[in-house]
Amino acid sequence: MSRTRLIALTTVAAAALALGFAAPSVAEMNGMNARAEKTVQVGGAPMYPSKNIVQNAVNSKDHTTLVAAVKAAGLVDTLQGPGPFTVFAPTNKAFDKLPKGTVPTLLKPENKQMLTNVLTYHVVPGRLSANDLMNAAKRDGGRTKLKTVEGEELTVAADGNTLTVWDAKGGRSTITIRNVFQSNGVIHVVDSVLLPG
Repeated sequence: MSRTRLIALTTVAAAALALGFAAPSVAEMNGMNARAEKTVQVGGAPMYPSKNIVQNAVNSKDHTTLVAAVKAAGLVDTLQGPGPFTVFAPTNKAFDKLPKGTVPTLLKPENKQMLTNVLTYHVVPGRLSANDLMNAAKRDGGRTKLKTVEGEELTVAADGNTLTVWDAKGGRSTITIRNVFQSNGVIHVVDSVLLPG
């Protein structure tokens, strides 16, 4: 490149800055990062595969209750750990389906163990994609059992392209957003809270 051309380009760049063409904003940078990484939108926010489960979940406006519960149960460090984990993540609307007063009761310090049991019942060791869940269910005749971190099992059923998760009490939850990959696992968004027996 000639010296004259280099000077001209430098002058144009300086003029652009002077005219207010500033560096991209944080929101613009996030948008660029979202395009650079294959993200999934959850609760109005991009979920970055390079971030861990907690780092992503705190940005979802649909998971504020879940995040508050994870903090109250003291599980932040665990879910920021290496994992990998498969998390069935109930939305705020899922928590709203519980009987009135359930969430405030669970969030009380004296109920921390009960809250921990409910939350860890939504977590399965390993990184299980929707395809993994489908294949396991089909291999087992349409339903497969998964051992949770809490210790009890969940049942995942495949019906066509729909994945349904059943809890120990017979409660049913549908996976509404699949394969939200994280640095330490994967999240599948579900529309109901799963309860251990």
